[in-house]
Amino acid sequence: MRKWLAILAAMTMTVSGVGCAGANTTQPAAEAKAEVKTEAAPSKEESKPAEKQKIKFAVQADSTPALEALISTFNGAQDQYSVEVVEFTNDSGQMHDQLITSLSSGSSEYDVMSLDVVWAGEFAGAGYIEALDMLMDEAGLKIEDFNAGSMASGSYQGKQYTMPYFPDLGFLYYRSDIVSAEDAAKLDSGAYTYDDLYEMAAKYKGQNGTEVGYVFQSKQYEGLTCNVAEFTGGYTNVKAGLEAMKKIVSSDVVPKDILNYDEGATHTSFTEGKSVFARNWPYQYGIIKGDESKVKPDQVGIAPLPNGDVVGGWLLSMNKKSANKEGAWEFIKFVAGEEGQKINSTKGGYLPGVNELLNNEEIKAANELLKFPGFQKALQSTVARPVSAEYAKASDAVQVNVHKFLSGSQDLDTTVAAVEAALK
Repeated sequence: MRKWLAILAAMTMTVSGVGCAGANTTQPAAEAKAEVKTEAAPSKEESKPAEKQKIKFAVQADSTPALEALISTFNGAQDQYSVEVVEFTNDSGQMHDQLITSLSSGSSEYDVMSLDVVWAGEFAGAGYIEALDMLMDEAGLKIEDFNAGSMASGSYQGKQYTMPYFPDLGFLYYRSDIVSAEDAAKLDSGAYTYDDLYEMAAKYKGQNGTEVGYVFQSKQYEGLTCNVAEFTGGYTNVKAGLEAMKKIVSSDVVPKDILNYDEGATHTSFTEGKSVFARNWPYQYGIIKGDESKVKPDQVGIAPLPNGDVVGGWLLSMNKKSANKEGAWEFIKFVAGEEGQKINSTKGGYLPGVNELLNNEEIKAANELLKFPGFQKALQSTVARPVSAEYAKASDAVQVNVHKFLSGSQDLDTTVAAVEAALK
């Protein structure tokens, strides 16, 4: 009996020991295992850095190193955004049509777009691009700190839609070996009128082998719209501007076929030594520096035009349908700001759209034109062509009517009315 009691007691202790083991060793072991799993090193997926948000920049092809330097500098300084370039042809008409096709479908394919200065009104009027006023205010950016003509070109119905990518402009070339020091100083200052220019052209015509006093673009094409903008002070005084144009083209200070003159005819006349004064774009200076030009750089002066110098070049805009507007704005701020504009000017030879940089020594070294006081003055007195939602129609109306007036087939009042109607 005692033997059986001893066996029974042993069995009871065994069962009790198993129960304790289940409660006090198996369960805590499981909990410990869970804690180890929680504190384990992150997975490969979790350890990857956050992927940068992509910004697509639609821009015309650039044969200089500037674009590549802009992108690499911005991307290298960013941990949040990465810009990808979508490069278009240098045919501005083709680029315009491709952008319109994309934007009119409501596409967000491009975040930031480079626009020819004359497209801004059209794109803003169609609702394709975002107004930047509030973003500029928040960033402490002031319109007056940037090239005036570039900013005016992107201003539509009281709102600012663009910032400068790089400006271009028309201005006056003159023969510094012919014009007196007194007249040259007057020209460089910009404190002269078109009547003064007319008188100088008549005074110096024929000297040092020249044949005419003044040449500019007055053929019926886009160049005429630009020149009308200059004569009229950005279309602020159409009647007076057209009267000044008529006085000059009707005189003998210009070639007899002046109404057929485009940029090519203008630079040919000047570089061959036939004209004392010529209104043209910066590219003409490059021709003057070439071996074939009879007129050399040390014989040339540069001055602003009396009522302002029409702006050309390109602007930066933001797609209204962009899915990454914060990133797009960061990129626009960079490119249009001092750092981006300095890269564009030193690497590409482009003109800066930030006024503060006009006297920057590195930029002046990269662009000889900036060494001319008259050119500096011209850059600060730029004016825009008509800013219109239907720019092509407006420009055509200006060209047709002004050319009729200059050729004598239409009177002044009719022409003024037609031009002012086109502006509206």
